[in-house]
Amino acid sequence: MNKSTRVATTAGAFVAAGVAATLLNGRQRHKRQLRRGEEVEFGSVHSAKLTVTASDGVKIHAEVDEGPRKTPTVVFIHGWVETLDVWHYQRLALRDKVRMVFLDQRSHGLSGRSHVDNSSIDQLADDLNTVLSELVPRGPIILVGHSLGGMAIMELAAAKPELFGKRVKGVALIATSSGRLARGSPALRRLLPLVRVASPVLDWGRAFNSYSIIRRWGLGPNALERHVDMTNEMILQAPTHVLMDFSPLFIDLDLEHTLKTVGKASTIVIGGSHDLLTPLKHSRRLANHIPGARLVAIEDGGHMLPFEANQQVSEAIESLVEELR
Repeated sequence: MNKSTRVATTAGAFVAAGVAATLLNGRQRHKRQLRRGEEVEFGSVHSAKLTVTASDGVKIHAEVDEGPRKTPTVVFIHGWVETLDVWHYQRLALRDKVRMVFLDQRSHGLSGRSHVDNSSIDQLADDLNTVLSELVPRGPIILVGHSLGGMAIMELAAAKPELFGKRVKGVALIATSSGRLARGSPALRRLLPLVRVASPVLDWGRAFNSYSIIRRWGLGPNALERHVDMTNEMILQAPTHVLMDFSPLFIDLDLEHTLKTVGKASTIVIGGSHDLLTPLKHSRRLANHIPGARLVAIEDGGHMLPFEANQQVSEAIESLVEELR
């Protein structure tokens, strides 16, 4: 067998093995979906699609669930490689109780793709401000952010401090951080160097045993299988460029200077004791530096608290709503 034949044979075997692994993973994923036993299927809770045009022309997908008159509007901002479906349980729990706005952050979900130069925390805050201007032009606002969504809220406090206390009356920061993540998060310390050297192979490789990887790094030790599977399904929908374009954002992130402004709104910080991406000490730091903030620590909770601790998260948001009634 000559060299060319050996290379072709090896490559063919590699591809065949990869295809087989992908098919097996797909079958296992389908079986887990059948086992979920959800009353309301994940990904099925939506309202009419709206489009908001960002300052650089990117189309931001949003949805509005109308509620009773004279209630605040709760605006939900999801995290990195997520979609607005991360609020599945909160959307069901709060429907018909309060007006809600959901958005897919740029390059995520149904929103348009951002140029890499605008995949930045200040642009995400600017997008959020544009959504507020167009979809919540009046009345009190409660901002709810998970992970990267919480960071966008903090940056908005720096860019538009006049909003906080005047229109933004409540804030919920869930499994998020104001900075020092490259040093303080074991999962990000391992992930970020890999993402920086990623190649097109990453698109394929992400699907290999993704369920086990996400269970290990994304959720707590007692997370239900359906919550791991919902996370897995959502994250695998995100194109690899979302991983690559936004990863530099976390390296030098520093939002400490925004926290006094955030504290002009009634603030709840929620963190999980087993969160490896934004460890609980980051939530404690936020609660200590945001004036008047309340900390809710979820025992054994991982990073995906909107799923894992959905009832506690929904109750925390409801408590902010009740304060404004």
